[in-house]
Amino acid sequence: MDEIIRAVTGDGLIKISAISGRDIVERARQIHGLSPVAAAALGRTLCATSILGDMLKEDDATLTVRINGGGPLGSLIAVSDSGGNVRGYVQNPYVDLPLKENGKLDVGGAVGSDGTLTVSRDLGLKEPYIGSTALVSGEIAEDFTYFFAESEQVGTACGLGVLVGTDLSIVCAGGFVVQLMPGAPDSLIDVIETNIRKMGQITDILQYGGAQDLIRLVLDGLSPEILMCKPVCYRCGCSRERVSRAIASIGNEALEELAESEENAEVRCQFCNEVYTFTPDEIRGFIPSPYEHER
Repeated sequence: MDEIIRAVTGDGLIKISAISGRDIVERARQIHGLSPVAAAALGRTLCATSILGDMLKEDDATLTVRINGGGPLGSLIAVSDSGGNVRGYVQNPYVDLPLKENGKLDVGGAVGSDGTLTVSRDLGLKEPYIGSTALVSGEIAEDFTYFFAESEQVGTACGLGVLVGTDLSIVCAGGFVVQLMPGAPDSLIDVIETNIRKMGQITDILQYGGAQDLIRLVLDGLSPEILMCKPVCYRCGCSRERVSRAIASIGNEALEELAESEENAEVRCQFCNEVYTFTPDEIRGFIPSPYEHER
């Protein structure tokens, strides 16, 4: 079962969230038919977005991450609710690239680094809060670290990993976001960076352990205290009602053209691939009658 764990150091100067997200990424792989490098790129993005969504304080808030680095994968989109439940897609899911010289998937090459990482928080106000920074490498974790430093002005380290098996299924996936609290001395950054260097590959830790092991290693020697542990999943919020509202919003002229074609209209959800079919009569039902305008 996928989970997010939150913890703080004993002195309260550092907070961390870690996720074990194998099932989330495997679900995305199955839905979208992701190539290995697309699974790694979208998987890292989903795990980070889930962590950031879980940080939202408002119950009905949502968080959207958009990454476009100009690489062959195109845009990556991930959306999380305030519980860390997440969904996402990549523009070109079948793209594949040769492995790098070290045998690793070339996520940076597939994503590209000539573009931006944008985080949009919809807190139920008139306008969402939007922050955006240039991509550093396209490897995702480094880009989130830079985003927090530049856009949020928060000392942050982010680590993410996705391991794809020889049968193309997801063996493990997850990562962490660790942040200094206000008033924390800069010396703590050195301790965290040293711990991260010593801990090795994130996927090695997740393959034989879990999110709690990530926390233990990142905060080694800093007396971490677990605050919360909760399940998260890949969850799409689409429904026939929502799709109906979207169709109704395209305007009377477009609706009339659809209805006059006398063919069923199909709408496919980008996040879960669910197909919603509407008959010409149903589409006509979305067109307001003249009497409605006279009221």
